[in-house]
Amino acid sequence: AARSPLRTSRSAEYQAFSEIIRRLGRAGQAHSGRFSELAAAIHDNRALWTILASDVAGADNELPETLRAQIFYLAEFTDQHSRKVLKGQADVSVLVEINTAVMRGLAAASATAEVAS
Repeated sequence: AARSPLRTSRSAEYQAFSEIIRRLGRAGQAHSGRFSELAAAIHDNRALWTILASDVAGADNELPETLRAQIFYLAEFTDQHSRKVLKGQADVSVLVEINTAVMRGLAAASATAEVAS
């Protein structure tokens, strides 16, 4: 533990998205015979998005209001799309794409913060 690097909230979020993307991708490819793996990955993805939605809905959140609204909308979309995936009515790749886009934003924000400091 003493050798573990300190994580910023952005890097922890980035790592969470990275892990879920990996699991969603693997479960999506193996969906035909491993529904439980897909369901578990989707459950964890929904939990992550629920945390994000709760965070941006808080009055003390310092993100710009427009960005907060966009994140909240993505959380709602992710929840709805996840239901469709579990019913076999939609593809998991959309969830992977959304999470990947958020990871890019987190990486860009981290790079900008490092340059500013």
